[in-house]
Amino acid sequence: QVQLVESGGGLVQAGGSLRLSCAASGLVFSNYTMTWFRQAPGKGREFVGGINWIGDTTYIADPVKGRFTISRDNAKNLVFLQIDSLKPAEDTAVYYCAADWAPSSGTWDDIRKMGLKEDHDYWGQGTRVTVSS
Repeated sequence: QVQLVESGGGLVQAGGSLRLSCAASGLVFSNYTMTWFRQAPGKGREFVGGINWIGDTTYIADPVKGRFTISRDNAKNLVFLQIDSLKPAEDTAVYYCAADWAPSSGTWDDIRKMGLKEDHDYWGQGTRVTVSS
């Protein structure tokens, strides 16, 4: 049984930093492109970025570029989302990780296209981030 479990969310002050984690189990983690999404209250799902299977290429969406960083540790089946300079209105959301089987695709554009998909192989349950002003 595949599970993706996000953690690291919470209440943080504006301007601070947060690192979210997504722990994967039940799959060969290194065969999957991992992506991060968020959904703010009353808004639709937003793709924020992703990382290829080997971890040497990331894509960060323009609205969060410069503040968000994605990394992974294939030995520990973990993917991370580092968020810096947190902004109350923009960053308050539930953050989700997703996994898509893609052992041979890993370019910047491959990851970008992955984020545009409606469906993904596996989803986590989300972790809530609330940024106070």
